[in-house]
Amino acid sequence: MTGVVLATGDLAPDREHPDECFAATSGLLNGAELVFSQLETSFATHGTRLPQARHAVMAQPACADALARAGFDVISFAGNHCLDWGNEAFFETIQHLRAAGLDVVGVGENIAAARRPVIRRMGDGTRVAFLAYSSILPQAYWAEERRPGCAPLRAHTLYEQVEHDQPGTPARIHTWAHAGDLAAMEADIRQAKQQADVVLVSHHWGIHFVRAVIADYQREVARAAVAAGADAILGHHAHILKGIECIEGRPVFHSLCNFATDLRMTPEHATRPSFREIQKLGENWEPDFESLYNFPPASRLSMIARLVIRGGRILEAGFLPVFIDRDAVPRVVEARDPRFGEVLEYLRAVTAEAGLNGRFEADGDVVRISNAGGAA
Repeated sequence: MTGVVLATGDLAPDREHPDECFAATSGLLNGAELVFSQLETSFATHGTRLPQARHAVMAQPACADALARAGFDVISFAGNHCLDWGNEAFFETIQHLRAAGLDVVGVGENIAAARRPVIRRMGDGTRVAFLAYSSILPQAYWAEERRPGCAPLRAHTLYEQVEHDQPGTPARIHTWAHAGDLAAMEADIRQAKQQADVVLVSHHWGIHFVRAVIADYQREVARAAVAAGADAILGHHAHILKGIECIEGRPVFHSLCNFATDLRMTPEHATRPSFREIQKLGENWEPDFESLYNFPPASRLSMIARLVIRGGRILEAGFLPVFIDRDAVPRVVEARDPRFGEVLEYLRAVTAEAGLNGRFEADGDVVRISNAGGAA
């Protein structure tokens, strides 16, 4: 697939034979010119779990080679799990990814390294830059001048009491981007645009498991990124699909859901207060102790973002519908499969519910974003 760049949802393989995770998709991914994704776990043998880590998985280093064999090229590690097992596992994970031939973006030994883009040249000479940031940040997970971590795009939250005479009633929630982080992202994008033809920006952001809702700061960040020169925005973290919008013809995928994400559940874990609180956020979410994929039913509907890039610009933007069953193996579904329509209709619904302007047209087994810059 010359000129095709694919981007998947979150990655967290955690099984004895990680190649199984990609049994249904490695042919597709290896056929694309570039493949991007977000890593949600550590690939390491040593580390100490940090107390602020909420759900921490240390998967075997062999998973890095499995990602490479599956067809991935560029991996963002900028997220709320990058430092779950401390600096030792953080650097070991990056080392294993790079040893497997993968480029890593959004993290580093200091803030300058974390903000540095990965630039890849496509077959026709088009230069594609990748940048990655995280708004989902346990304390001290973001890089600083003398501290490793990820590139931050922090956000502030204000809870406004609506009915002042009625204690306990729901509050109105306002969020806005950290001014310094936003300015840094804008500068990074402008600089990357001087070095590359196309700039793709990954954001680990948003409200996980809650249907459709897009936080205020996401809209602010997306507009700022496009104004600075971003050609597409790839969203991760929410673990369900969120809507798509186009800003000046540039596609914004607010959440690509999951891809290869193994998540077992034990009765002990299912009764923990920490899980019970998160469980309330997802629709009809019940633990399944025999499943490798313990997420809400909506998390079974996923996608692979598909960008056709030639001549230094995005000619077409769209996605491939994906379904993830209890074995946690993602499978691309064809147009004749009823699940194709299920993914498409869900995405249309949550896009409309969030007030986003994305419009979609099925073209064979591909769904095109009809109001994206180069699309029809």
